[in-house]
Amino acid sequence: MAGLLEKIFGTHSSHELKKIYPIADKVMALEDEYRKLTDEQLRGKTAEFKERYQNGEDLDKLLPEAFATMREASDRVLGMRHYRVQVIGGIVLHQGRIAEMKTGEGKTLMATLPAYLNALTGKGVHIVTVNDYLAKRDSEWMGKVYRYLGLSTGLVIHAVAPQDRKAMYEADITYGTNNEFGFDYLRDNMAIYMNQRVQRGHAFAIVDEVDSILIDEARTPLIISGQGEESTAMYQLADRFAQTLSALRVKEVDAKEEQDDIDADYIIDEKARTATLTPKGQQRAEQYFHIDNLSDPENTTLMHHINQAIKARGVMQRDVDYVVRDGQIIIVDEFTGRLMFGRRYNEGLHQAIEAKEGVKVQNESKTLATITFQNFFRLYGKLSGMTGTALTEEEEFRSIYKLDVIEVPTNRPVIRKDNPDAVYKNERGKMLATIRRIEECHAKGQPILVGTVSIEKSEMLSSMLKKRGIKHTVLNAKYHEQEAEIVAQAGKPYAVTIATNMAGRGTDIKLGGNDEQMAVATMKKEGYSEELLVEATGYADTDDEEILAARARYNELLEEYGVQVKKDAEIVRAAGGLYILGTERHESRRIDNQLRGRAGRQGDPGESSFYISMEDDLMRLFGSERIQKMMENLGIADDEPIDQKILSGAIENAQKKIEGRNFSIRKHVLEYDDVMNTQRETIYSQRLKVLSGEDVSGNILSMIDTTIENAVHAAVGEHQVITQEMIDTLRHRFQGIFIGPEDFTYTDEELDDLHAEGLVNELKDLAHKAYKEKEENVGSPIMRELERVILLRNVDSKWMEHIDAMTELRNGIGLRAYGQHDPVIEYKREGFDMFDAMIDAIREDTVRMIFLAQIRRQEEPKREQVAHETSAQGADDGSEVKPTPHRAEAKVGRNDPCPCGSGLKYKKCCGKNEE
Repeated sequence: MAGLLEKIFGTHSSHELKKIYPIADKVMALEDEYRKLTDEQLRGKTAEFKERYQNGEDLDKLLPEAFATMREASDRVLGMRHYRVQVIGGIVLHQGRIAEMKTGEGKTLMATLPAYLNALTGKGVHIVTVNDYLAKRDSEWMGKVYRYLGLSTGLVIHAVAPQDRKAMYEADITYGTNNEFGFDYLRDNMAIYMNQRVQRGHAFAIVDEVDSILIDEARTPLIISGQGEESTAMYQLADRFAQTLSALRVKEVDAKEEQDDIDADYIIDEKARTATLTPKGQQRAEQYFHIDNLSDPENTTLMHHINQAIKARGVMQRDVDYVVRDGQIIIVDEFTGRLMFGRRYNEGLHQAIEAKEGVKVQNESKTLATITFQNFFRLYGKLSGMTGTALTEEEEFRSIYKLDVIEVPTNRPVIRKDNPDAVYKNERGKMLATIRRIEECHAKGQPILVGTVSIEKSEMLSSMLKKRGIKHTVLNAKYHEQEAEIVAQAGKPYAVTIATNMAGRGTDIKLGGNDEQMAVATMKKEGYSEELLVEATGYADTDDEEILAARARYNELLEEYGVQVKKDAEIVRAAGGLYILGTERHESRRIDNQLRGRAGRQGDPGESSFYISMEDDLMRLFGSERIQKMMENLGIADDEPIDQKILSGAIENAQKKIEGRNFSIRKHVLEYDDVMNTQRETIYSQRLKVLSGEDVSGNILSMIDTTIENAVHAAVGEHQVITQEMIDTLRHRFQGIFIGPEDFTYTDEELDDLHAEGLVNELKDLAHKAYKEKEENVGSPIMRELERVILLRNVDSKWMEHIDAMTELRNGIGLRAYGQHDPVIEYKREGFDMFDAMIDAIREDTVRMIFLAQIRRQEEPKREQVAHETSAQGADDGSEVKPTPHRAEAKVGRNDPCPCGSGLKYKKCCGKNEE
């Protein structure tokens, strides 16, 4: 029905493109005029546009001229002039939308148009990529054009040192990865001094592979963690117990089914990817760990360890979800098949897998700061993105990010032939048919790229090809290092490439092979170092003779191999172009479309097919029982396919079911994170005011007054008569803080005339007097600095504890649903109560530390000098964040929170080496 309506009325994209075409025509019409400009005149356009913007002309009016300037500059500097479709895509990005452009249509070059236009505001533009390689390549390559036009370019990747990042963010256009942008935001909000912050705001972002970053990674929050308490032994003990248990694997757990009758210790729900103890399993746990009742609150930690152990054993699969390399568990990205170095599963699952695989169990980590990509990217005033596949997720982009998707037409018509799915009865039949198709393609010289969904499947297919003597290459997480090389040569005649997931590879498959990769391979054999090869193939400006000589050799080889590649490309075209064969449908239609999109780039011929068996996880878990029975009744051979539209519809429905479920999970994650986000924004905005040097003495005095009022109210309550016991309670509370030995004492007669308001006023007078004396003793500059540092450190320490408490709350809040309460509403209500309690705790500790702090006099605090000494170390690498203690350091009790902001007690942190 939707397809029919689109045919009659047109799609959303077609309607919006009609409004964009006239703007693109204006840009194209300026081409001849701008060709005639001298270099000096063309470069002078940037200053002219900036001045016009400052004088009130908006970017939409500047767009045709700015885009025309960038087109001409790109042609002069790189020899590449933007096609009309790239101009259309650039307009879509400038408007804060997602441009869906097919693979090979030149998204990297297209992004320069809106980046240049928006950089004219002086607020900075962030171009976000999925990996360091692409960020570095694009910043150097496109940076030449920006520099030609008088704009600066920055690069933020893992290798960039903390002290260099500020300058990178000050640039007009900054390239970087989603992880680095997000972690820098979190680090900035842990800084003790203003000049430790590196980012300067979030004005406009262009996100490359936007579906990968904003959808696929949205379930995994960014976490900066420090070292937590050791609990490795408990994971090993829980794993030993899990090994003794029996498991029942089911497609989906029936909530109505009685679990008392199940003859297994735990149930694995394959659809939900969960593992749950049965009543029988709980009894075994109680016997094994010698406890009376596993469900008792005091056994919560044990229950958590057992749950993670059975999930590690029952749900998480080696060489599918993770690989074991050099004694470490490395996560495999389910969408791209890449290894995710440095990433760890949270909530103890990673430690449970380490125990299962018999490698060293790392210490648990403590969360110091966290944010989801959803909430990070919603910080930007204007957000846009580009990808080859976004339309299937349009609803999610619209509802979560307020972004619509515009399908940009291709520069040349797509002539790839997409075959209907071939469905086989079982895995064996599908594999035989796959081998047969590979042999047919190979015989006529047609390159074939075979997509698999797991490392295990790719290796099984590889061993079958070896037996038949067919030369091939395998790309999966185990051969991660050769990725670009393998992908680049997948278009050569007779090439057979087996790849596990192809999303966001960043390397084009060109028919006939890739002359750039051939040149690099030859230079490696000739003894060029990796560092020199990076420079030889890079675009950075240099006058280094060794690099220039290497570039000359590279260009010489490019020319040499270019001739061969052209010949080979004709052979491949004659054989039908690149053949894409998917051996299984992915959970997401988008990933399938990305695999298909590898063929047929820029008008090339190509063909694609998907081979599916009724034993594939997708069909087994989400396919219809009716279809499975129908296939059995037809009585066809294993390796004979069925091409029926009913099956294609069933497959798409299965994928839509999973996509809908995953969208619900991400939306659910966001509902919870929105509660934290409101609190995070409150804490971070208040923190920034303190950091910017705002005088907080008024806030401190207000905190003192509120602390006193709360203390008196707690001691006196609703009573009208003041007793000696109440006075003793208050004296004990504030003695040694601002009450001296002789202060705040009353005779019984004096008590008769006292009331709560009088006590409040008396205590406030004592506190204000002590505060004033302290300021006179240490001097106002040191007092202001002391207030600032103590307040920041208390905020950080309590915020870290609050993050942990909110995680604990969230883990248990789902049980409220059994009592007919909405868990999200309950989480919001309790979360805000906990937030108020945290604010009270910050206030109390700050007041106490302000009065108790003792100053070691050395010199007047120099903010810049101290800031240089204080470095917020570590972050996503799991190292503990420990700024160097300030010169005006508070002397704290051994059980107090450590003033360094680690979130640990002083005796376990900076004070652990003191006698």
